[in-house]
Amino acid sequence: MSAPGVSLKYRRVVAKVGTNLLTGGSDKLDAFFLADLVAQIAGLRKQGVELLLVTSGAIAAGQEALALPKSRRDIPLKQMMAAVGQGRLMHRYQEQFDRHKVVVAQALITKGDLDNRESYLNVRNTLEGLVSLGVVPIINENDVVDVREIRDDVFGDNDNLSAVVATVVHADLLVILTDIAGLYTADPRKDAQAKLLPRVERIDAAIEDLAGGAGSARGRGGMITKIQAAKVATAAGIPVIIADGHEKDVLPRLVRGEAVGTLFAAAAARADSKHRWMLAGIGSKGAIVVDDGAAKALSLQNKSLLPAGVRAVEGKFERGDLVDIRDGRGLRIARGVTNYSSADLDKVKGARSADVQKLLGYRFGDEVVHRNDLALVDGAKAS
Repeated sequence: MSAPGVSLKYRRVVAKVGTNLLTGGSDKLDAFFLADLVAQIAGLRKQGVELLLVTSGAIAAGQEALALPKSRRDIPLKQMMAAVGQGRLMHRYQEQFDRHKVVVAQALITKGDLDNRESYLNVRNTLEGLVSLGVVPIINENDVVDVREIRDDVFGDNDNLSAVVATVVHADLLVILTDIAGLYTADPRKDAQAKLLPRVERIDAAIEDLAGGAGSARGRGGMITKIQAAKVATAAGIPVIIADGHEKDVLPRLVRGEAVGTLFAAAAARADSKHRWMLAGIGSKGAIVVDDGAAKALSLQNKSLLPAGVRAVEGKFERGDLVDIRDGRGLRIARGVTNYSSADLDKVKGARSADVQKLLGYRFGDEVVHRNDLALVDGAKAS
């Protein structure tokens, strides 16, 4: 229950904090910031807010312990630093939460843990079970066994992991705390005229360009990965706020509904459990590129994807795998479970459904992806 006189807008919140905030830009964990962060979370927990924390910082904690030269930063070393630092990071959190008599649990998650529906549900049940017991889950990427996050080429500094966690537990709000006030009309470090955008209704190409564009070479955990994370969460019906973690009492203020940072509005409808798994997109094995007619049919007419609308196939995948569906410009418009492998689709792309049997010698139905196994990424509702 919330404290008397306190109005809370959100009850289940996923908060993500990055390495720059936890270290203050140094090579060591910032004890004062960590203590303040924990105090905010503990205070909210005692008001009845169910809060899950996605944290970076394991590699930084390992670097602090090992004091290795910065000249070496290869992937095996980062994995070793994560192995050393993960326990130290968790210990620091546990010490602080103990002061507030709040129990915490560590959850190390890899992308592979969410590749299929069964393991997705196992993760969800564990996290929701912990929250129901009043425990604060502290979640991080398991860098020791999964190098995609530290390789700087797929997800980036736990931003997208936080969006996935938010979809898994059906959070009311995702908060991404960073060292900048939110999304600006330009880079505020370079342009004094840059203005903070207090609200974004829909994440489109123009918004992605403000963050550096889809192909930005900015560092891991830059604004573009936060926008990508916001796109995943908002498509699942979860609002996202990017805010400065140094703002005083930022988490309680946000949970009360105060305007801080940039709010990314959620899609009109909240996705169901199956669609949240598809929207999370962790297990996407490849992509299907569709023509304009198919893109319109999927986005606006609630149609299934047929072979005739397929222009190209990217990657290798099997029947039953989760795949991205992209339009001719390369924009991801949906995710879905495919009825045909990539090899089969290469043979039937552009063909009529009636010709699939003749081309392959077998068929698994008229649809490449049935509308019941498809989720729109941008959150647009079919008419």
